[in-house]
Amino acid sequence: MRLTASVFADRAHQRHELREDGEGAGLRILGDDPVAALLTNEAHPLGDVVLLDCPQVDGGAMAALSRLDMRAARAGAQLIVSTSVDALDDVFGCLDQCEPQILVAPSRAERLVALGQVMTRMPGRKVRELSDQDRIMLLRLTEQVTQMAERMDRIGGTPASTAAPVAPAPAPAQAPSAFRFDGARAGTELAEKAARPQLPDPRMVRKLIRQRQMRARFFEVDLFADPAWDMLLDLTAAKAENAKVSVTSLCIASGVPPTTALRWIGQMTEAGLLRRIEDETDRRRAFITLTDKAADAMSAYFAELGANARVI
Repeated sequence: MRLTASVFADRAHQRHELREDGEGAGLRILGDDPVAALLTNEAHPLGDVVLLDCPQVDGGAMAALSRLDMRAARAGAQLIVSTSVDALDDVFGCLDQCEPQILVAPSRAERLVALGQVMTRMPGRKVRELSDQDRIMLLRLTEQVTQMAERMDRIGGTPASTAAPVAPAPAPAQAPSAFRFDGARAGTELAEKAARPQLPDPRMVRKLIRQRQMRARFFEVDLFADPAWDMLLDLTAAKAENAKVSVTSLCIASGVPPTTALRWIGQMTEAGLLRRIEDETDRRRAFITLTDKAADAMSAYFAELGANARVI
């Protein structure tokens, strides 16, 4: 059966654009409404895919997002949210149940790529299990497709909605078994904590980060783009400092556009390297931190790095 989509946006031209993008991807649009419609008592059925634009967040928008988050999680709807850098932390904090794709000031090409990805997650669409290497290759390929589509739009001046539909990319598979929770090991975790390597001195990690950033003064930034490693470094330093890292701050630390950084955060979370933690003082906010496995790996890496430096 043909998949359906619901559109929510306060700006009329944005509703029209989202509707065109959904139709261009082959979706049947159930309706397009302002974001506030999610809070009314009137029934607004959700489609298989929900396209929402929320560049600014106030109390009403946060309530609407939280309600949509619960409804999408219950219905199994795939949510694609467009927002701005300023509103990113609030939007991220409101959406903690339905595993949305969050795009920051996206181009139409980026939105079409996101549509292709979520369509592969629909029930009945089989995708083979991906290895860690496959997942990273897929993520890099997605970035390249997005960049190529944007360049073609700029050169040809062709609206994304009239271009050929983007082929759906394989959906990320479940986290590899190496990262899945194993109840048999749960009883030994407390004992293992005592044997975990000590976190590195955050001053050393921050120095390494500054050195990596310094390369941008002499070379093109894209030449050394390595968002996964840059985020791991930033989170390692923050963990050693007992500091909390917001999703916006982590996107900045990645050195790549926010939408690209969010894709990496999603992949690294599924791989068991990162996890989301709620703000204990404000349930509307959330932070990103390393999992114990990732923290142990980073600690061991820096311990080995220090040992090699002493030998040299």
